[in-house]
Order: sequence, then structure tokens, then C-alpha cells
Amino acid sequence: MDPSVVQDPPQDTRPDIAYTLDVVIADRYRAAVARAIAAAAPGSVLIRRCDQPVAGPVSMRMVTDGEPTHRWLQHWLRADLGTGLLSCTDPAIDRSRTGKIRIRAAVPLQDSEDLAFAYTPGVGRVASMIAADPGCARQLTGRHNRVAVVTDGSAVLGLGNLGPTAALPVMEGKAALFAHLAGIDAVPICLDTHDVDGIVAAVSAIAPGFGGVNLEDIAAPTCFAVETRLRETLDIPVLHDDQHGTAVVVLAALLNALTVVGKQFRNARIVVLGAGAAGTAVTRLLLAAGATDVIVWAPPGVLHPRISRQLPAHKQELAAMTNPRGIHGGLPEALRNADAVIGLSAARVLNRSLIEGMAKDPIVFAMANPVPEIHPAEICDLAAVTATGRSDHPNQVNNALVFPGLFRGALDADLTAFTLPVLLACAGALADLVTNPTTDRILPELLDPRVVPAVAATVRASAAAADPTRSA
Repeated sequence: MDPSVVQDPPQDTRPDIAYTLDVVIADRYRAAVARAIAAAAPGSVLIRRCDQPVAGPVSMRMVTDGEPTHRWLQHWLRADLGTGLLSCTDPAIDRSRTGKIRIRAAVPLQDSEDLAFAYTPGVGRVASMIAADPGCARQLTGRHNRVAVVTDGSAVLGLGNLGPTAALPVMEGKAALFAHLAGIDAVPICLDTHDVDGIVAAVSAIAPGFGGVNLEDIAAPTCFAVETRLRETLDIPVLHDDQHGTAVVVLAALLNALTVVGKQFRNARIVVLGAGAAGTAVTRLLLAAGATDVIVWAPPGVLHPRISRQLPAHKQELAAMTNPRGIHGGLPEALRNADAVIGLSAARVLNRSLIEGMAKDPIVFAMANPVPEIHPAEICDLAAVTATGRSDHPNQVNNALVFPGLFRGALDADLTAFTLPVLLACAGALADLVTNPTTDRILPELLDPRVVPAVAATVRASAAAADPTRSA
């Protein structure tokens, strides 16, 4: 196709999307590409000249607000300019080309003497000592600082069941956070099974090599059964981060958000959107922390004590322990006069009219990723405090504020399980790091150097309080 010909582009039905494109274009195509991009998204695209080598006729880096709808622009430009004339790159993809983690030797390996101690014959004496006393493994191996990050790829971020191979970059990223934030050696384990028995058997089989297990991106209800069974059978701490890590950081954020608006946690009317892994764990932790009025909405409507017995067991349990006022109906009924809504559901399920029906100074946590339940900009004049799960808006509610410190403290204290008192204490410690919460700051920054030490110290102190023979 002649690149100078510009066809009518598809219409974008979401005019709030902003694109930034860094484009390097061979001279003969520059004008045509500029016209094509301008026509594809008039008024919303910034084209900058990039002084860098051109790998082909066109090299383009696209940055959007995360909306998947940017794909139509890529597709249209390819179709208009011809296959091979346009190369779209993404910094996240570029930085993943060689993986995000490495394994490095922790002992010197410079000569034959080093090898004799690190491997044969010296390693045989170490193995024999551990065989005689398995407890020696904590001092004589890296197990005490090693965590397995386990997934079946059934609930990858907000993208759904992508499978174990596609989940690998996410697990590598999490392992990188473990290493950078808490000095923990984390190993991605991607299992090619969605079967509860299969996952439990695989994790149990590899457990001797690890000091803890972080379950990640496993869909409900499988995640509930897997975690319960592993907690019952393993002597190392097991955490499903999508459940409990999320619950801890949400509770911390909500405590500070309620402080900003001058409302009491115990008396607040709280609505949780979604009854998956995160929604279920958040609801349970809110109730454990003393919340007295929590409503859970999950399609097709509000959970209530007389809900149909056709629902999964975990939703029946939520229905029995929530909704003390007996609210029936959908989102309008659930949100009427609510003080806070915690979105753990799906993109764009909220709108302005629903927020208008909430109580004065409403708190809106819209944490669906990559597209939130409602964009904060749409309700900046309505909500007193907003938060999302994204890093490009104020108040990112990110479970990475929790899991590095949780496991750091658990490994240090040789903890065998994460208990409810530990999780509640960690939520309080995280909230306390923000001494004067504001509308734009209800949580510490992810890279705040105080976070991991504070959470880890809380875990150690909780362990010592539960067992006086331990030291905090």
C-alpha cells in the first residue's frame, strides 16, 4: 500500500485516552506517518522527533494510560503503512528480553579449594549433618532466605487465565521486588495445572528447598482450597498475596482515608465490589479489624443471608457474615449512603450517579487493573479520597507494600504460618507510616525505605508475643 494514502481511521469511542508516541521515521515516510497518526487520534497525540538510530523505516514507542484500546491504533497504522514499515516497541517488553532475575554464587569459586568446599567433597559433610539434624538446614543452606513464588497462571494481574508460561514475567517481576526490597531470594514456579490436588502436590514436593511459599495469580475458588491445604500440611509460612497481601494494604489505606474525612472505621458503611480472591480476603480482614457494616456486591447483585444456595461456598460464607442491614438489589442499593467503596471487580462498573448516591465525602478505591472501576478524574469533584491499583495516579494501593516485609519478618523469625493477628498488626504498622494522611497520601510510597523494616519488625514482634521463647 502506498504510505502516502491516509484512510479513514476507526473511531475511538473513549475520547479521554491520551497517547504519547516517540517516533523515529525514515525521511521518505515521515510526512505520511505523521498524517496517519494525526488522523487516527486527532488532538490527542503528541509526536516527538527522536534523535536515535533508526532500526527500520519506522520505529515507534507508544505510551498510553493503560487502556487496551490503544491496540486499534497500532493495528490501523500497520494496515495503512504496510507490514514491516512500522515497528512498535514497549519499554516493559524491552526490559524483559533477558528476564528480570539471576542466580549468583554466594561463596567464592576461584580455585579448586573453593570448589572442594562448595561442592564435592565438602558438601557431602554438610548433607550428612542435615540428614542427622534437619534443623541445621536453616544455618547451612539458603533455605532460610528463599521463597517460592507459585502460580498456575489462572488469574494473571487483571488479564485473566493466560496460563503458566505467560505468567512467568509477572512472577519474575515479583521475585525482583523480593530481592530489591527485602533481600530475599525468590524463585518463580509456574505450574501447568489448574487442579487443586496437582498444585498442592507440586508445592509440597518442592517445599524442602524453601523457607516460605507465596501463591500468586491463582483464581478463586481454587486459591482458597490450595492455600488451606498447604497451610495444614507445610511447616513453612504460606501466603496467597492476591488475598492477604491485598487485604492488608487495603485495610491500611482505608484506615487513613477515613481519618482524612473524619469518620470512624467501626461505624463506616463499607461496600466491597467483587467476591473473588481479593474481595473475599479484604472483606474478612475488615470484619476482623472491627468493621460492623460491610456489604459485598458481586454479579448479579448484593450478597445477603437469603442468597441462592447455587452460589459457590465462599460467597455463601460472605453472605452470612456481611450485610447486617439486609440490603437487596444491585449497585445503586448497595452504594446508597455508603461511606466507602472498595473496587476489586472489573473495569467501569461504577459511574458518577452511583458515587453521587453515596454519603458525604465518599471514599472510592477503584482498584481493577489495568482499567479501574471508574477513573479518578471523573469524580474529582465528588469523592473526598480516591485510590487505584495503578502507579500513575495518587494513592496506589499496591500489595508490594506488604509481601516483602511480611516474608522478611517471617523468615527472620522462623515463622511457620501467617496468622490473623500478624496481618492486622501489619496493616496498622503500614498505616502508621503516614503520620498526617491527606487526600493524595494515604499510604507510603512503594520505595519508601521505612516500609519493609517496619512490616518485618511487626511480624517479628507478633511472633515473639505469640511465643515468648522467640525474640523480636
